[in-house]
Amino acid sequence: MAVLNKIRQKSIVLIVVIAMALFAFVLSDLFRSGTLFGGNPDVLATINGKDVNRVEFMQRVENRQNQMGPQSSTMQTMNSVWEQELRTVVLETEFDKLGLSVEQDQMRDIIKESFAMYPEFQNEAGLFDENRMDAFISNLKDINPERAPLGNFMINYSEWANNEQALAKGALEQSYYNMIKAGVGATISEAEVEYRKDARTVDVKFAFVPFTKIADSLIEIKESDIKAYVDRNKDQFEVEATRDIVFVEFIETASETDEDNIKNSVTALLNDRVEFNESSKSNDTIKGFLNTKDIETFVNANSDIKLLDRFLTKRQLPAAYADSLITMPVGSITSVYKNNNLFQLTKVLEEMQVADSVKHSHIIVPYQGSNRAEGVTTTREEAQFMVDSLLPLVKNNKTKFNELASEINSDGSKSTNGEVGWTRLATFNPNAFDPDYADYIFYNPVGTVEIVETQYGFHIIRIDEAKNYERAIKIANLARRIEPSEETINEVFNQKGRFELAVQDKDFNEVAAENNYSVRPVNGVKELDERIPGLDNQRPIVRWAFEKGTKEGSVKSFPVAGRGFVVVQLVKKTPKGILNVEDATATALPKVRNEKKAAMIRASVKAATVEEFAANQGETVRTANAVNMASTTLAGAGNEPKVVGVASGLNEGATSKLIDGEKGVYMVQVTKVNEAPALDNYTAIMNRLTNARTGTVLSKVYEALKEKAEIEDNRALFY
Repeated sequence: MAVLNKIRQKSIVLIVVIAMALFAFVLSDLFRSGTLFGGNPDVLATINGKDVNRVEFMQRVENRQNQMGPQSSTMQTMNSVWEQELRTVVLETEFDKLGLSVEQDQMRDIIKESFAMYPEFQNEAGLFDENRMDAFISNLKDINPERAPLGNFMINYSEWANNEQALAKGALEQSYYNMIKAGVGATISEAEVEYRKDARTVDVKFAFVPFTKIADSLIEIKESDIKAYVDRNKDQFEVEATRDIVFVEFIETASETDEDNIKNSVTALLNDRVEFNESSKSNDTIKGFLNTKDIETFVNANSDIKLLDRFLTKRQLPAAYADSLITMPVGSITSVYKNNNLFQLTKVLEEMQVADSVKHSHIIVPYQGSNRAEGVTTTREEAQFMVDSLLPLVKNNKTKFNELASEINSDGSKSTNGEVGWTRLATFNPNAFDPDYADYIFYNPVGTVEIVETQYGFHIIRIDEAKNYERAIKIANLARRIEPSEETINEVFNQKGRFELAVQDKDFNEVAAENNYSVRPVNGVKELDERIPGLDNQRPIVRWAFEKGTKEGSVKSFPVAGRGFVVVQLVKKTPKGILNVEDATATALPKVRNEKKAAMIRASVKAATVEEFAANQGETVRTANAVNMASTTLAGAGNEPKVVGVASGLNEGATSKLIDGEKGVYMVQVTKVNEAPALDNYTAIMNRLTNARTGTVLSKVYEALKEKAEIEDNRALFY
């Protein structure tokens, strides 16, 4: 009884601990999402005063994710939906300000233009009939949510309504952009300026004192100098909120002992073993891989690779072992070998000669639900009955086969009497051939005609020719994955725990060095990032790094699916806004240093001509011909936009003042102006400028509106 009482007492304590942990978890989520003390949990963002409903937004993300499939992560899909929502709201704000709308008559014209070619909306003369369209829409309302055929697809009323909204939105955008385009064209005067900018050139002589002439050590730069530069160039130092982290990864990988044990377990399956049968109270002999008569059952019960009932050529075998496997006689078994992440034995079961190239023809009968069967009304049962009826007619009659193929087929083989042509086993595209289709054509003799069902429907396939035969073998692989044992996994977990505990009050890098752990830094992580370089998608780490309670120096461990764990430390928090002096120094320092060098050079110059300037500074006079605004490169100096700009604006014989360039301080004299000959007509240039401007108006206008928009983005609280 005393033991039971202790257990009960411990249970009560455990329940209390679990309850407190759950309560803390809920509280932390409430604090993080801002819903405990104000803030609307249903508002994901606010754009120009319009709330984006969280539930509706998440539903759209889920729907888009279902469409995109596994090739798109949740964050990628969410960002795509967000950009679409942002664009819609930002543009609608402008439409409302301007009073733009699509009236009913205009909407009817848009729908007519979009659907005029659909036979469902045409009369006997092939002309668009509005009454037929009205009847179609009315029917969609009556049968909603059921779908009705329209062209080559099916549609319900909700989808029709969404399509109308999309058409209206597109019409509004087009009207809006057309209005802007009307005001961004070029004039004849602008065309003339553009022409002269390209065609007018100047020949110059110049001298410059490079900044490298003054040693960096002679330049004293104070923190106030950096701050002043940042204040003058704030747009260059405006940044999003970011986090810098470091992490150590603890990977769950099989030890040498684990590998030896796995290899031995595969070897043990070769021979018969004796097991005690509890039912009969006697010993039973269990056949091993060497002696079993039922290979398929044995392999599927004992191997991590199921039996593949298919013949394989040399090219289809593991490259490292193909030479030896393809020459093994039927019935022979390899020793245990390592193949990627497996230890395995291979037994050759059968052999045959397989053609590398096969020429074949087919008759195809698709049915409702099969792939690429848009508009097909034939049921599967009807399609099967049809091919079963046709097979006796074409099995031994090539002419009849060809006639029916040209009549029935709906794919590219319709015009070739069903002939698909030559297909190579070594190079065929598995995405273009159903596996059952490919198995049939490659592993059946010439002259065979049979029915094969694939994802595209029923086929009657005829093997016409074959060439380039080679040996193929059917094999059984008895394999075990190389995985860490429970003991190894526990040890990795303990190593992670000891490290995480040690760095709570010690230097992260020092503890890692003591244990020979590799520390990996990741800088500039943004709030909506999900990928951590070296770890792929690790959104929980990013969310933790941006939580209010996570301070610089905070440490936390995270599981990494399929790999193990990471212990992460938040090293630095950079708030949104202008970089502080320390962070801006790396970028600003070279600029500030050159400004101070330019001031020193200017102070030392007493010259009115290029020659005097060069002599005064111990430099040479250089020349450059055909300098113009079309290129910012100055021959003999490099990219110098400011110097080229000044030179292009000088009259012949004029000398510039000192110019602070990219690489030094310059003085320039124009020795000759090569005026551009006047054109009779500048219309072509004007049209080119107009097209260039209107071609970019769509993206530039939207980007400008987005930058101006008032956006409160809370996505990071929910994703």
